Amino acid sequence: MIRIIQYIIASILLVTGRPEFGDRLDLGLISNDLLNEASGLAASRRNPNILWTHNDSGDENRLFAIDANGKHLGTFLIEGVEARDWEDVAVGPGPIKGRQYLYIGDIGDNLSKFDIKYIYRVAEPEVLRNQPPVEATLSEVETIAFQFPDGKRDAETLMVDPLTKDIYIVSKRESKVRVYRAPYPQSTTETITLEYVASLNLNNVVSGDISPSGNEVVIKTYSAIYYWRKPPDEKWVKMFKKDPVRVPYVPEPQGEAVCWRADGLGYYTISEEPGGIPSHLYFYPRLNEGSLGQGKSTQSFRPTQVF
Repeated sequence: MIRIIQYIIASILLVTGRPEFGDRLDLGLISNDLLNEASGLAASRRNPNILWTHNDSGDENRLFAIDANGKHLGTFLIEGVEARDWEDVAVGPGPIKGRQYLYIGDIGDNLSKFDIKYIYRVAEPEVLRNQPPVEATLSEVETIAFQFPDGKRDAETLMVDPLTKDIYIVSKRESKVRVYRAPYPQSTTETITLEYVASLNLNNVVSGDISPSGNEVVIKTYSAIYYWRKPPDEKWVKMFKKDPVRVPYVPEPQGEAVCWRADGLGYYTISEEPGGIPSHLYFYPRLNEGSLGQGKSTQSFRPTQVF
Protein backbone atom coordinates (compact mmCIF):
# COMPACT_ATOMS: atom_id res chain seq x y z
CA MET A 1 0.00 0.00 0.00
CA ILE A 2 2.83 2.41 0.88
CA ARG A 3 4.52 1.78 -2.46
CA ILE A 4 1.26 2.50 -4.29
CA ILE A 5 0.89 5.81 -2.45
CA GLN A 6 4.50 6.72 -3.22
CA TYR A 7 3.94 5.93 -6.90
CA ILE A 8 0.83 8.12 -7.00
CA ILE A 9 2.69 11.00 -5.35
CA ALA A 10 5.62 10.64 -7.75
CA SER A 11 3.24 10.63 -10.73
CA ILE A 12 1.57 13.82 -9.51
CA LEU A 13 4.95 15.49 -9.10
CA LEU A 14 5.94 14.62 -12.65
CA VAL A 15 2.68 15.96 -14.04
CA THR A 16 2.67 19.17 -12.00
CA GLY A 17 6.40 19.78 -12.35
CA ARG A 18 6.86 20.31 -8.62
CA PRO A 19 10.48 19.44 -7.79
CA GLU A 20 11.62 16.81 -5.36
CA PHE A 21 15.20 16.85 -4.09
CA GLY A 22 17.02 14.03 -2.35
CA ASP A 23 19.01 13.78 0.83
CA ARG A 24 22.35 15.52 1.14
CA LEU A 25 25.34 13.91 -0.55
CA ASP A 26 28.82 14.63 0.79
CA LEU A 27 30.97 15.10 -2.31
CA GLY A 28 34.22 15.69 -0.49
CA LEU A 29 36.37 17.78 1.79
CA ILE A 30 37.44 21.23 0.58
CA SER A 31 41.12 20.59 -0.03
CA ASN A 32 42.33 24.21 -0.32
CA ASP A 33 43.50 25.48 3.07
CA LEU A 34 43.25 29.08 1.81
CA LEU A 35 39.50 28.65 1.30
CA ASN A 36 38.34 28.87 4.91
CA GLU A 37 35.50 31.40 4.76
CA ALA A 38 33.58 30.36 1.66
CA SER A 39 30.93 32.99 1.12
CA GLY A 40 29.86 32.48 -2.51
CA LEU A 41 29.48 29.56 -4.89
CA ALA A 42 28.68 29.30 -8.61
CA ALA A 43 28.75 26.43 -11.09
CA SER A 44 30.77 27.07 -14.23
CA ARG A 45 28.87 27.23 -17.51
CA ARG A 46 32.04 26.91 -19.57
CA ASN A 47 33.89 24.15 -17.71
CA PRO A 48 32.04 20.91 -16.85
CA ASN A 49 32.00 19.94 -13.17
CA ILE A 50 33.88 23.07 -12.06
CA LEU A 51 32.69 25.50 -9.39
CA TRP A 52 33.83 28.98 -8.42
CA THR A 53 34.04 30.22 -4.86
CA HIS A 54 35.73 32.87 -2.72
CA ASN A 55 36.31 33.90 0.87
CA ASP A 56 34.41 36.46 2.89
CA SER A 57 35.77 39.91 3.78
CA GLY A 58 39.44 40.21 4.69
CA ASP A 59 40.80 38.11 1.85
CA GLU A 60 42.58 39.13 -1.33
CA ASN A 61 40.76 39.93 -4.59
CA ARG A 62 40.71 36.32 -5.77
CA LEU A 63 38.45 33.47 -6.80
CA PHE A 64 39.11 29.78 -6.36
CA ALA A 65 38.21 27.02 -8.80
CA ILE A 66 37.30 23.60 -7.37
CA ASP A 67 35.98 20.44 -8.91
CA ALA A 68 32.76 18.64 -7.92
CA ASN A 69 34.61 16.75 -5.18
CA GLY A 70 36.13 19.84 -3.53
CA LYS A 71 39.58 19.48 -5.11
CA HIS A 72 41.51 22.73 -5.55
CA LEU A 73 42.21 23.57 -9.19
CA GLY A 74 43.30 27.17 -9.24
CA THR A 75 43.56 30.63 -7.70
CA PHE A 76 42.52 33.51 -9.96
CA LEU A 77 43.42 37.08 -9.05
CA ILE A 78 40.87 39.64 -10.27
CA GLU A 79 43.01 42.45 -11.63
CA GLY A 80 42.56 46.04 -10.55
CA VAL A 81 39.75 45.63 -8.02
CA GLU A 82 39.36 45.63 -4.25
CA ALA A 83 37.88 42.89 -2.08
CA ARG A 84 36.11 45.03 0.49
CA ASP A 85 33.41 42.50 1.39
CA TRP A 86 32.83 39.94 -1.32
CA GLU A 87 29.69 37.98 -0.47
CA ASP A 88 28.50 36.10 -3.55
CA VAL A 89 29.47 35.05 -7.06
CA ALA A 90 27.35 34.10 -10.07
CA VAL A 91 27.94 32.89 -13.61
CA GLY A 92 25.89 34.13 -16.54
CA PRO A 93 25.82 35.77 -19.95
CA GLY A 94 27.02 39.30 -20.55
CA PRO A 95 27.99 41.82 -23.19
CA ILE A 96 29.48 39.40 -25.74
CA LYS A 97 27.08 36.82 -27.14
CA GLY A 98 28.10 33.23 -26.50
CA ARG A 99 30.55 34.10 -23.73
CA GLN A 100 30.03 33.30 -20.05
CA TYR A 101 31.00 35.77 -17.32
CA LEU A 102 31.82 35.69 -13.64
CA TYR A 103 29.87 38.22 -11.56
CA ILE A 104 31.48 38.96 -8.18
CA GLY A 105 29.37 40.77 -5.60
CA ASP A 106 31.24 43.22 -3.36
CA ILE A 107 27.89 43.83 -1.68
CA GLY A 108 28.46 43.10 2.01
CA ASP A 109 28.07 45.97 4.48
CA ASN A 110 27.63 44.73 8.05
CA LEU A 111 27.36 48.23 9.50
CA SER A 112 25.42 49.71 6.54
CA LYS A 113 27.94 52.50 6.04
CA PHE A 114 28.73 52.38 2.32
CA ASP A 115 26.62 54.28 -0.20
CA ILE A 116 28.12 52.54 -3.21
CA LYS A 117 28.47 48.79 -3.72
CA TYR A 118 30.19 47.00 -6.61
CA ILE A 119 29.73 44.05 -8.93
CA TYR A 120 32.77 42.95 -10.91
CA ARG A 121 32.22 41.21 -14.24
CA VAL A 122 34.95 39.30 -16.07
CA ALA A 123 34.96 36.63 -18.76
CA GLU A 124 35.07 33.12 -17.34
CA PRO A 125 38.43 31.42 -18.03
CA GLU A 126 39.06 27.83 -19.03
CA VAL A 127 39.65 25.36 -16.20
CA LEU A 128 40.36 21.67 -16.72
CA ARG A 129 39.20 19.15 -14.17
CA ASN A 130 42.44 17.16 -14.31
CA GLN A 131 44.81 20.13 -14.23
CA PRO A 132 47.25 20.73 -11.37
CA PRO A 133 46.41 23.84 -9.32
CA VAL A 134 47.27 27.01 -11.22
CA GLU A 135 47.70 30.68 -10.33
CA ALA A 136 46.44 33.17 -12.88
CA THR A 137 45.23 36.75 -13.23
CA LEU A 138 41.95 37.71 -14.88
CA SER A 139 42.06 41.08 -16.62
CA GLU A 140 39.62 43.26 -18.60
CA VAL A 141 37.38 43.46 -15.54
CA GLU A 142 34.24 45.62 -15.75
CA THR A 143 32.86 47.37 -12.66
CA ILE A 144 29.15 47.88 -12.11
CA ALA A 145 28.77 50.44 -9.31
CA PHE A 146 25.32 50.69 -7.73
CA GLN A 147 23.32 52.07 -4.85
CA PHE A 148 20.06 50.98 -3.30
CA PRO A 149 16.98 53.18 -3.86
CA ASP A 150 16.02 53.15 -0.18
CA GLY A 151 19.19 53.61 1.85
CA LYS A 152 22.33 51.72 2.77
CA ARG A 153 21.86 47.97 3.10
CA ASP A 154 23.86 44.84 3.76
CA ALA A 155 23.48 42.08 1.15
CA GLU A 156 24.98 38.64 0.55
CA THR A 157 22.95 37.39 -2.41
CA LEU A 158 23.76 38.07 -6.06
CA MET A 159 21.90 36.34 -8.92
CA VAL A 160 22.02 36.70 -12.70
CA ASP A 161 19.04 35.81 -14.90
CA PRO A 162 20.48 33.75 -17.79
CA LEU A 163 17.57 34.72 -20.04
CA THR A 164 17.46 38.50 -19.56
CA LYS A 165 20.97 39.19 -18.12
CA ASP A 166 19.27 41.17 -15.33
CA ILE A 167 21.08 41.15 -11.98
CA TYR A 168 19.17 40.57 -8.72
CA ILE A 169 20.39 41.51 -5.24
CA VAL A 170 18.66 40.38 -2.04
CA SER A 171 19.28 42.23 1.22
CA LYS A 172 20.16 40.28 4.36
CA ARG A 173 19.14 41.73 7.68
CA GLU A 174 15.60 43.10 7.54
CA SER A 175 12.71 41.19 9.12
CA LYS A 176 11.43 40.99 5.55
CA VAL A 177 14.37 41.16 3.17
CA ARG A 178 14.12 43.09 -0.07
CA VAL A 179 14.76 42.04 -3.66
CA TYR A 180 16.30 44.53 -6.09
CA ARG A 181 16.98 44.40 -9.81
CA ALA A 182 19.57 45.94 -12.12
CA PRO A 183 18.13 45.56 -15.66
CA TYR A 184 20.46 44.73 -18.50
CA PRO A 185 22.45 46.49 -19.86
CA GLN A 186 24.06 47.70 -16.64
CA SER A 187 26.23 50.78 -16.95
CA THR A 188 29.94 50.34 -16.26
CA THR A 189 30.69 54.08 -16.40
CA GLU A 190 28.10 55.58 -14.03
CA THR A 191 26.65 54.55 -10.66
CA ILE A 192 23.23 52.96 -11.17
CA THR A 193 20.29 52.82 -8.76
CA LEU A 194 18.69 49.43 -8.33
CA GLU A 195 14.94 48.89 -8.71
CA TYR A 196 13.08 47.57 -5.68
CA VAL A 197 10.86 44.71 -6.87
CA ALA A 198 9.63 42.67 -3.88
CA SER A 199 9.86 41.84 -0.19
CA LEU A 200 10.33 38.29 1.03
CA ASN A 201 9.09 36.99 4.37
CA LEU A 202 12.64 35.88 5.21
CA ASN A 203 15.63 37.26 7.09
CA ASN A 204 19.33 36.44 7.33
CA VAL A 205 19.44 35.66 3.62
CA VAL A 206 23.01 34.68 2.74
CA SER A 207 22.96 33.35 -0.85
CA GLY A 208 20.85 32.52 -3.88
CA ASP A 209 20.97 31.41 -7.49
CA ILE A 210 18.78 31.39 -10.59
CA SER A 211 18.74 28.06 -12.40
CA PRO A 212 20.35 27.57 -15.84
CA SER A 213 16.85 27.36 -17.35
CA GLY A 214 16.03 30.77 -15.89
CA ASN A 215 12.78 29.46 -14.39
CA GLU A 216 13.83 28.41 -10.86
CA VAL A 217 15.41 30.15 -7.89
CA VAL A 218 16.89 28.91 -4.63
CA ILE A 219 17.49 31.39 -1.82
CA LYS A 220 19.34 30.39 1.34
CA THR A 221 19.24 31.51 4.95
CA TYR A 222 21.53 30.10 7.62
CA SER A 223 19.01 27.40 8.47
CA ALA A 224 16.95 26.71 5.31
CA ILE A 225 16.75 26.87 1.52
CA TYR A 226 13.64 28.19 -0.26
CA TYR A 227 12.55 27.56 -3.83
CA TRP A 228 10.47 29.45 -6.39
CA ARG A 229 9.53 28.40 -9.89
CA LYS A 230 7.89 30.53 -12.57
CA PRO A 231 6.27 29.76 -15.92
CA PRO A 232 8.45 30.89 -18.84
CA ASP A 233 6.11 33.77 -19.68
CA GLU A 234 6.04 35.33 -16.20
CA LYS A 235 8.42 37.79 -14.54
CA TRP A 236 10.42 37.24 -11.37
CA VAL A 237 8.90 40.45 -10.04
CA LYS A 238 5.55 38.66 -9.89
CA MET A 239 6.86 35.30 -8.70
CA PHE A 240 8.71 36.73 -5.72
CA LYS A 241 5.38 37.89 -4.35
CA LYS A 242 4.29 34.25 -3.98
CA ASP A 243 5.20 31.96 -1.10
CA PRO A 244 8.20 29.70 -1.75
CA VAL A 245 8.60 25.97 -1.16
CA ARG A 246 11.11 24.85 1.44
CA VAL A 247 13.54 22.28 0.00
CA PRO A 248 16.00 19.93 1.75
CA TYR A 249 18.92 21.41 3.64
CA VAL A 250 21.01 20.19 6.57
CA PRO A 251 22.41 23.29 8.33
CA GLU A 252 26.19 23.60 8.16
CA PRO A 253 28.47 25.23 10.77
CA GLN A 254 28.15 28.55 8.91
CA GLY A 255 26.67 27.79 5.52
CA GLU A 256 26.66 30.94 3.40
CA ALA A 257 26.56 29.66 -0.18
CA VAL A 258 24.25 27.78 -2.53
CA CYS A 259 24.18 27.33 -6.30
CA TRP A 260 22.50 25.22 -8.94
CA ARG A 261 24.43 22.54 -10.75
CA ALA A 262 25.13 23.61 -14.34
CA ASP A 263 22.45 21.27 -15.72
CA GLY A 264 19.87 22.17 -13.07
CA LEU A 265 19.75 18.64 -11.65
CA GLY A 266 20.28 19.74 -8.06
CA TYR A 267 22.05 22.32 -5.93
CA TYR A 268 25.35 22.56 -4.06
CA THR A 269 26.13 24.13 -0.68
CA ILE A 270 29.37 25.00 1.05
CA SER A 271 30.24 26.46 4.45
CA GLU A 272 32.74 28.69 6.14
CA GLU A 273 35.02 27.03 8.71
CA PRO A 274 34.21 28.59 12.10
CA GLY A 275 36.45 27.26 14.84
CA GLY A 276 38.48 25.38 12.25
CA ILE A 277 35.66 22.93 11.45
CA PRO A 278 36.52 21.48 8.02
CA SER A 279 34.27 22.49 5.14
CA HIS A 280 32.71 20.00 2.74
CA LEU A 281 31.03 20.36 -0.63
CA TYR A 282 27.46 19.05 -0.41
CA PHE A 283 24.92 18.27 -3.11
CA TYR A 284 21.14 17.79 -3.09
CA PRO A 285 20.06 15.87 -6.22
CA ARG A 286 16.83 16.48 -8.10
CA LEU A 287 14.85 13.24 -7.97
CA ASN A 288 12.27 13.93 -10.66
CA GLU A 289 13.73 15.31 -13.87
CA GLY A 290 10.15 15.90 -14.99
CA SER A 291 10.27 19.08 -12.90
CA LEU A 292 13.24 20.39 -14.88
CA GLY A 293 12.70 23.06 -17.55
CA GLN A 294 9.45 22.32 -19.35
CA GLY A 295 9.03 19.01 -17.54
CA LYS A 296 9.40 16.78 -20.59
CA SER A 297 11.82 14.24 -19.11
CA THR A 298 10.66 11.57 -16.65
CA GLN A 299 14.01 9.92 -15.98
CA SER A 300 15.22 9.55 -12.41
CA PHE A 301 18.39 11.18 -11.11
CA ARG A 302 21.39 8.88 -11.11
CA PRO A 303 23.98 9.60 -8.37
CA THR A 304 26.85 8.84 -10.75
CA GLN A 305 25.91 12.00 -12.66
CA VAL A 306 27.20 14.13 -9.82
CA PHE A 307 30.87 13.42 -10.26
